[in-house]
Amino acid sequence: MTPPERTRITAGPTGVAVWARDLAMGIRFAVTGGREAWLRTALTAVGVGLGVALLMIAASVPHMMSERHQRGAARAVDSPSVFFDKRLAHEQKPGSGTFLYKTANTDYHDKPVNGALLQADGPSAPAPPGVGAMPRPGEMVVSPALDDLLHSDNGKLLRERFEGYRTVGTIAPSGLIGPNELFYYAGSDKLAPGHGTIRVDGYGYEEPDVPLTPELFLLVIIVCVVLLMPIAVFITTAVRFGGDQRDQRLAALRLVGADAHMTRRVAAGEALCGSLFGLSAGAGLFLLLREFATYVTIRDNSVFPSDIVPEPWIAALIALAVPVCAVVVTLFTLRRIAIEPLGVVRNAVTRRRRLWWRLLIPAVGIALLLPLFRKASGYAAHSVPLDTYQIGAGTALLLVGLVALLPWVVEICVSRFRRGPLPWQLAARRLQFDSGPAARAVSGITVAVAGAIAVQMLFAGVQSDYTTSDGHDPGHFQVRASYRPGTAEETSAWTERFRATKGVEAVTGYVERYADKPGDDAAVTSIHIGDCATLQRMAHIDSCRDGDVFVAQEPGGDVDTEHRFAPGTRLTMKEYSAPAGQKKRGYDWMVPASARVVTTRPDPSGDHPFGILATPSAIDVTKIPDATTTFVAQVTKGDLDAIEQFRNTAAHIDPSMRVWRLGGVVKDNNYATIEKGLLIGAVATLALIGAGMAVTTAEQLRERKRLLSVLVAFGTRRSTLGWSVLWQTIVPVVLGMILAVGGGLGLGWAMLHLLRKGVRDWWSFVPVAGTGAAVIMAITVLGLVPMWRLMRGDGLRSE
Repeated sequence: MTPPERTRITAGPTGVAVWARDLAMGIRFAVTGGREAWLRTALTAVGVGLGVALLMIAASVPHMMSERHQRGAARAVDSPSVFFDKRLAHEQKPGSGTFLYKTANTDYHDKPVNGALLQADGPSAPAPPGVGAMPRPGEMVVSPALDDLLHSDNGKLLRERFEGYRTVGTIAPSGLIGPNELFYYAGSDKLAPGHGTIRVDGYGYEEPDVPLTPELFLLVIIVCVVLLMPIAVFITTAVRFGGDQRDQRLAALRLVGADAHMTRRVAAGEALCGSLFGLSAGAGLFLLLREFATYVTIRDNSVFPSDIVPEPWIAALIALAVPVCAVVVTLFTLRRIAIEPLGVVRNAVTRRRRLWWRLLIPAVGIALLLPLFRKASGYAAHSVPLDTYQIGAGTALLLVGLVALLPWVVEICVSRFRRGPLPWQLAARRLQFDSGPAARAVSGITVAVAGAIAVQMLFAGVQSDYTTSDGHDPGHFQVRASYRPGTAEETSAWTERFRATKGVEAVTGYVERYADKPGDDAAVTSIHIGDCATLQRMAHIDSCRDGDVFVAQEPGGDVDTEHRFAPGTRLTMKEYSAPAGQKKRGYDWMVPASARVVTTRPDPSGDHPFGILATPSAIDVTKIPDATTTFVAQVTKGDLDAIEQFRNTAAHIDPSMRVWRLGGVVKDNNYATIEKGLLIGAVATLALIGAGMAVTTAEQLRERKRLLSVLVAFGTRRSTLGWSVLWQTIVPVVLGMILAVGGGLGLGWAMLHLLRKGVRDWWSFVPVAGTGAAVIMAITVLGLVPMWRLMRGDGLRSE
């Protein structure tokens, strides 16, 4: 036979072509496989879509924060602190394009209402961003949210606060940080440079960035890992929906000549199809949810839909990672399944899950974190930068290790179940047959709880460094106000106006300033200046006349005022800050030798105003730099409107007067931002876990429909089956929570050890673990409702 006559044998596709062919076949089976295939693909798409939507929202956070920051900086003015740095206001000369600006923030029912007073020097003064024209005296432009509040029944007292202004327009989105922000600009003709008022010729000021400390940077890393890990776990769980029925179809493929490798690639193609639909569904859900962002406010923070735009490179990474994850997870799952032409045999002789590689994952994480403990002293002293990627990778591997360990732990524990009531026996046999689905169902919440415990421990460990409390109980309804230094007549008149306010039970008003003892940096006291009637409310004073001075000693107090600041002591008061190149102004004063020692009384807030008490003639208030007039009031307990009435009186005296309710906690700006981000992310993650559990429950009930119907047909009580389903959930939940608590406490301790911080509360995991378990149990109980319908006889039908 000559070479041309030989039969040419055409080789089949190899390599990439084989993968492409088999993956395409799997996609075709998922799309054209009938109702069951469509339902299975739809469940996978919904599960993956939920995770993708949340990932897209997370990918939008950098753009969100950037847009909010830019709009805030665009409307900001480099104004001095209220009442301080008076000379800064004279640096800009008046002109046709300049204007006076004064911050006038307030609160309403504990919600911030920010704003500013404006006064144009000429016709060319620019309008604020988002505003068409500079408001004239007596006019006001407000944000849409503030306009709605002012026109609502709930805004009655706030309307009284702004009764001197007429609303002439609303601020456009370009002038607001968020759609639900309460903000306003009011025109005035009473402003003068000084006392917090500054003359400028435009808007736009960006405060210098305050770098994150190692503690806060570590918080950011852990929060990001903790919030993103449950999403990744949930997506990997979603691509495994419908595993049992998929394996039966793959066995049918073996009958027509497909080998084991081909069937696995076809199965990967089906998962790939579901993940691609999930990507599309997630993108659509993301766009839909984005439009509802306007209606969501968390801790007074809201965002415009246009701000929620994912970073392009992160969106591309999500689009690539999700399909790859679907293929890899499917192939990894099928490694333990023997697919034969006449059926599916799982694990041959029920081979137990291997432990070594499950321990290897957290071991690698620990190996990454251990070298960092040597640098703990440097981290704590802020002298060594954090190893960001090493900490993030180590934390992620520890959490992934918990997910990997959970199926093994569940399998080992349920293998020892023997006796018990019938529901327990049914649950035990089901878990012994295949504990994988039950473990996967709670893997997401396990990671979330473990991460939440670690984050909570970390927050508790560093909280004292970034928060301060005034020591007052917010339930006592005490209010404090701060204003520019007033004369004796002004202070008395303002105090009487507060005293006449509805709901105010007691009020004390005085001018105050801290004073130092030259040569002793630790000797600092306060000077309170008021008329005799005011001072007699502050201390036990038998007789008083203008010109008297008293040294007030707190009974049982820690500061020995009587001896450290005795009559004849020299005191100095200097400006808190001064313009560059200029010296701080100061005022020296001596406690008169005639000063008498008295004991203090508690003021309306319960504090003892110890220090120096002086009448107006004894000290020249006009020479004291940065002095303030302080009002302390007790309002009717339980009457929230009384606080607003007090604020209204303050606003009628001057809209820029600062008023705050005692009992609050002041937080570092960066710390507060991280805390808010954690809250928003936790709410979104918890919503995903709840929705994911619902989808997982629906998928499991669908797969068990035939089995449940058979058991009912044989006479099994429905209540027995209901309890068996609950036990099938309770066992993995309890084991998962035990793993989560152990892992979370260990991770939290390790992070605190890196910062040389101690654990404040070892029992902080109780509410976190309880919440996680409650979410799963609630979804399971709700899943019992459709389960009753699945137990009907028509569940025995098959196609």
